[in-house]
Amino acid sequence: MLDHTIPVWAESDAEYFITVCCRERGKNTLAFPHVAKIIFDAVQAYEQRKLWFVRFMLLMPDHLHGIFDFPLEASMQASFANWKRFLSRMHGIRFQRDFFDHRLRSDEGFSQKVEYIRYNPVRARLVSEPEDWPYVYFHDGQLFADQG
Repeated sequence: MLDHTIPVWAESDAEYFITVCCRERGKNTLAFPHVAKIIFDAVQAYEQRKLWFVRFMLLMPDHLHGIFDFPLEASMQASFANWKRFLSRMHGIRFQRDFFDHRLRSDEGFSQKVEYIRYNPVRARLVSEPEDWPYVYFHDGQLFADQG
């Protein structure tokens, strides 16, 4: 099991680059308008409860990337376990048990990381321009997924 404990030395404004993979790799599980809406609604529900703050998230067919902030008293591991359990039980979206996290250093700008994430669909040859990928969530609640 990966250790996701937030170290005591981490500043309260620490941001984490997180990747969560679907149980079935290589299968399109997430890149559908109705699934994106479910996931982004669940993100917002956790934000409203102040369990995390998602600055940016992008759904790929079989995984997602995001930049998250957590309250100091929050457990990253518990937050994701509960969120994934909810999505699995209520909507049948199955994720792998763990996730990958990387605490952003001061020299790793938010904009640089967002740009890197936004080009994932281009690198995967799903679209030719990052703006063409619809399954994106920004912290202000702006959704780019078709809500159809």
